[in-house]
Amino acid sequence: MSIPTSLRWLLLPLLVLPVVSGNGAPAPVPAPATGSTPDAPAAQVAVPTPTTAASVPAPRGEPALPDTWAGSTWPWQRHSTFAQLGRRQDTLLSGVRNSTTFEFQVRRDRLAREAELDLSFTPSPSLLPTLSHLRVYLNDAMMGVVPISNDQLGRPVQAKLPLDARLIADFNQVRLEFVGHYTDICEEPTHSSLWVNLSSNSTLRLGGQPLDMQDDLANFPLPFFDPRDTARLELPVVFAAAPTLAQQRAAAVMASYFGSLAGWWRQARFPVSFGTLPEQGHAVVLAVNGRFPPVIANHAPVQGPVIELMALPEDPQRKLLLVLGRNDDDLQKAVSAMAAGNVLFRGRQVAIDEMKPLAPRRPYDAPNWVRTDRAVRLAELLDYPQQLHANGVSPQPITVNLNLPPDLFIWRNQGIPLNLRYRYTPPFGSDESRLGVAINDQFISSFPLVRRTGKQGVAEIRLPVLAGDAGADDGRLLIPALKLGDRNQLRFDFNFASVMGSAQRDHCQTVLPPNLQAAIEEDSTIDFSGFHHYMGLPDLSAFALSGFPFTRMADLSETVVLVPPSASEAQVSLLLNLIGGLGVQSGYPAYGLRLSADWKQASALDADLLVLGALPDELRGSQQLSLLIDDQRTRLLNGQWSSPELAVQQARRGSRAGDPAVTRVAVTAQAPFAAIVGLQSPRHAQRSIVSLAASHPADYQLLDDALSDTGKREAIAGSVAILRSSGINSQFVGEHYYVGALPWWLLLWYHLADHPALLAVLATLVVLMVAFLLWRALRWVAARRLDAGKE
Repeated sequence: MSIPTSLRWLLLPLLVLPVVSGNGAPAPVPAPATGSTPDAPAAQVAVPTPTTAASVPAPRGEPALPDTWAGSTWPWQRHSTFAQLGRRQDTLLSGVRNSTTFEFQVRRDRLAREAELDLSFTPSPSLLPTLSHLRVYLNDAMMGVVPISNDQLGRPVQAKLPLDARLIADFNQVRLEFVGHYTDICEEPTHSSLWVNLSSNSTLRLGGQPLDMQDDLANFPLPFFDPRDTARLELPVVFAAAPTLAQQRAAAVMASYFGSLAGWWRQARFPVSFGTLPEQGHAVVLAVNGRFPPVIANHAPVQGPVIELMALPEDPQRKLLLVLGRNDDDLQKAVSAMAAGNVLFRGRQVAIDEMKPLAPRRPYDAPNWVRTDRAVRLAELLDYPQQLHANGVSPQPITVNLNLPPDLFIWRNQGIPLNLRYRYTPPFGSDESRLGVAINDQFISSFPLVRRTGKQGVAEIRLPVLAGDAGADDGRLLIPALKLGDRNQLRFDFNFASVMGSAQRDHCQTVLPPNLQAAIEEDSTIDFSGFHHYMGLPDLSAFALSGFPFTRMADLSETVVLVPPSASEAQVSLLLNLIGGLGVQSGYPAYGLRLSADWKQASALDADLLVLGALPDELRGSQQLSLLIDDQRTRLLNGQWSSPELAVQQARRGSRAGDPAVTRVAVTAQAPFAAIVGLQSPRHAQRSIVSLAASHPADYQLLDDALSDTGKREAIAGSVAILRSSGINSQFVGEHYYVGALPWWLLLWYHLADHPALLAVLATLVVLMVAFLLWRALRWVAARRLDAGKE
């Protein structure tokens, strides 16, 4: 899993040591061996062999290392490619952009004792082998130099370099600097032959040992969630037996809390078991008096809501988070307090005295969404400090992420105001230095960076989004490809044009480049207020990518989940994964979630419905239902698209005309099958139903995998998504229904836009009516004047 730049703020506690118990102090770290052969095709360095016993099992969730590092016997091992560290594509270093940084983190309950960088790169064939090389730094300390020999030019190179594990802290940076030369005189830093390509398959390997943490809730949510751990959060949940509705709700609220911590790039899963612990890793136990699982069978009854941290006697490194109560109400109170007030936790056990909500949430106020009720400062959208700053001759782009509600109505809008303020190092003269603005990798416009007399001022520009000329002098721009319900990226590119030097015959001039600086002011604003909320549903892409319409209320207070009367482990796990995923999207716990096992009761509520398992009879006969699962028999209404690829394209396009069903197919098969279906609530026109069902209890794994994988979620669209072992197929069948509200004139214009002939007739009628009324008014005024003249 990649590490986003949103975690750079953790650079501050570099010197913070892991919280360990008294018997968890590590042994002295052996110094790494040094030495390399400069002319070898790959830098091979001897690595010290640890003496820790190999019989200790590796912690849960740590990936297995390849055979090239299998000789290491540390109980904790991890390897991460550059792609997993955030660079999915190869990185190209040049003469003016000659460095790159990769960031990684280490859990607080892990101690790195050994580290190695397995570097894959291809140097330019025009480099001078004796002068060109790569410098490697760990946390600003040089670890070594990787030389480039003559037989490596233009060819893939493998180089292994040890890193000093004693320098590894919570947050770490590996920096690679390219020093390249193509000639010994009159060299131009911007020459196209100065490059080296770093492969995204380059690997950082770590080895070490786990540490025993104290049983102290002051460290919560550690060790169950560590923001320094970039792997997907997997937190098992244990019940004594099949849980009641209230117990399922308590576990779902807890899952949404941990999901809000995990974030969209890490994701979270919550495997469920009844009465048994997982084989390894930490776990959460939810139980009430008289129904404790075997692992805590000897625990004394509690006198109220209690949260307790305990270690397993046979394995002190494994921790259990006990959420206990006298009854189900105590469990729900304890879970809500865990999500809202864990900053008060300390010691081995805490008793919850009070948990009372004070104010309700408002629509569209999810922390992970851009505010749409007022202008938003760019400072509110930052993921890490110094995000709006750039430096260097060829600085890296400045990026800001925008996550918008899917139903934001921007059709033929009057513009999204962007008030931009920026500072930059003034150029030497009137050159071609410019600031480029783009969104989602699509160019919008650019502005010249001119030299100002005296102290550098602050340029102030207003960039409304209008359907006009993108290069107009008045700064009016068209922002294309704005994706609602998904993550948008606003990018600012400072491009400085400078004379770096000259390499002409008989004339050699070298110019030292200045330290160019640029910054976007944090008080720059973007304003999405004033836009209406209106959207055509069903649209499963909005559900898969942003949890809409359920996340419209961040606390899910307008969501009801219909669950089976007697849920299995797989179905409860799906519930937790689903609600945890909604917490990932909204960034807020589901305090207002409601669960029901009665269709009549759930459908009577004015709320959006999530249906897990078999559909009720009322929905099974609905004309909107495009797919029905009945044990191993499935029935599908097909649209007019013959190929799955065209069906997916139409589902993603989501035209207002819809796609009428033209065939109905029913088959029976003994193979894994699951589906996600969207339809309108039969009781409330503004409410939606999303059904998640599988043909067999074991097939719920297909739903879990699809909802926890960012790549698979992008394939979910339309009104039905079919999940099989071969992948996901989506299509849209039927007509849209609409949620939200628009002014009558905009509503009429929007729905008539697909019918130009009808729009022309209506416009003609309106013109004739206005003309007739105007004629009658003029006749009346003329008659009054004539009557006044006669008198």
